[in-house]
Amino acid sequence: MAQPATVLESVDVIKDLGVVLDSELSFVSHCKEKINRAYSMLRLIKRSFIYLAEEAFVTLYKSLVRSHLEYANSVWNPHRQGLIKDLEKVQMRATKLVLTIKHLTYKKGFCN
Repeated sequence: MAQPATVLESVDVIKDLGVVLDSELSFVSHCKEKINRAYSMLRLIKRSFIYLAEEAFVTLYKSLVRSHLEYANSVWNPHRQGLIKDLEKVQMRATKLVLTIKHLTYKKGFCN
């Protein structure tokens, strides 16, 4: 007796192992989701702490923010300038949360 054929549903976007895949494999949806999550973590840090020492901020940033930005980046590594700039904007905003490096530019604050 033959099994009836199973019809598979067609979708444009699917999330697998935390990576958002679209039909064109552009990973724009994934990057946007991770950027939004990183911004929400920055807001959480800003709301929870009035003054942050650099060491404490670096620990919080690496564990709560950067972990979202770097999740599975070997799969979706951005090659478009727009996505790279959007990811760097998160880091630029993060430098503004620490009083001792607030006056520095993004490149001097994080890249040294």
